[in-house]
Amino acid sequence: MAKEAYVCHDDLFNAEAVRNARAVDDRVRELAPVVKLARENITMIARYEHVSKGLADWKTFSSTSRPWHDPKSVRPEILLTDDPPRHTQVRAVISSALSTQALSKMADAFRRDADALVRGLKEKSGTVIDAVADITQPFVYKVLPDLLGLPLEGREHMYAFGNMVWATMGPPNELYKAAMEDTDGAVLEWANRCCQRENLAPDGLGMQMYLAADRGEITPDEARLLVGILLSAAADTTVMTMANAIRAFCEFPDQYQLIRADRSLVRAAFEESLRWDSPSRMAGRITMRDVEIEGVVIPKGERCGLMFAAANRDPRKWQDPDRFDVKRDNRGHVGWGYGVHSCVGRVLAGLEADALLGAVVEHIERFEAAGPPEPWMTTIGHGPAKLPVRFTAAVN
Repeated sequence: MAKEAYVCHDDLFNAEAVRNARAVDDRVRELAPVVKLARENITMIARYEHVSKGLADWKTFSSTSRPWHDPKSVRPEILLTDDPPRHTQVRAVISSALSTQALSKMADAFRRDADALVRGLKEKSGTVIDAVADITQPFVYKVLPDLLGLPLEGREHMYAFGNMVWATMGPPNELYKAAMEDTDGAVLEWANRCCQRENLAPDGLGMQMYLAADRGEITPDEARLLVGILLSAAADTTVMTMANAIRAFCEFPDQYQLIRADRSLVRAAFEESLRWDSPSRMAGRITMRDVEIEGVVIPKGERCGLMFAAANRDPRKWQDPDRFDVKRDNRGHVGWGYGVHSCVGRVLAGLEADALLGAVVEHIERFEAAGPPEPWMTTIGHGPAKLPVRFTAAVN
């Protein structure tokens, strides 16, 4: 006889839950293998074994719909809401543009920007700075629009646009309303202009989407949507992951000194940050057939949340999961997603991390927390919106 899903009446997405997302998500994981949220009428899956299998099985857990899915929202309806074969065709275009070979020429520019940014902070050694506003955000908010070929005008809208897009992935609660009201329409007008062919630099990544349309690989409308998805999805996740790495450097100073002694561990630190505190709490899916998990049958047509962050801290998979360990074997973590919908911008994010975290370990001897982090108040995206730290500059 099939078991019933564990029914949870808690609100996982209000402001208090967002402030305590690590504890909230880990509690859901430990309640049961399958948890039904009565308030939202969706099913949550949070244990590593089931999340990784679900992400890999797009035929069962489809991306074509998901909790709170509104096709008329500000989020570009492409890639994240497609399955093969169309997803495969469209992804091939953006994967080619974001390949290691295509982006290799940008690595030097990323390093120069990162070095200039962190060097400029050294005069503030010993004082309190915000690691988000002073380090991770200004770097990503420069190199990403530069790469896309966006005009300089209007870039101050990047945060508000990203906040709006991430808000659409969660329930239409008070946090959602706050994100949507945090603008006067200028943000969406700017984002729309950025995605138009005539406003893109001829040698930028954005224009590559339109050149693919010229070749008949995608439609012009799909090209516009791909520029929008790059603008909205490639910024804040990287900002948050690198900010979480700096938070970990404060909490685990021994690990930071390991990286300073062996700079080849910079990329490992970025990967461990993705596992230790993932920038997305969950991926939304819809079941295309009845699926059984440990005796519980999730019916066809059920909207589900596959919980990245909780799975990446599942003690059934990871030893001492709350410890940030740059020498951990974290292969298989789901911070990038998994399967056909794994992060298409992985190469880009890795190059950004190599540049910025590389400059950080070069020019900063140590970090210490200077107050509690202030969380990003969006229901699905996760990370510090403000991260007060004090640092000691390296002598070099």
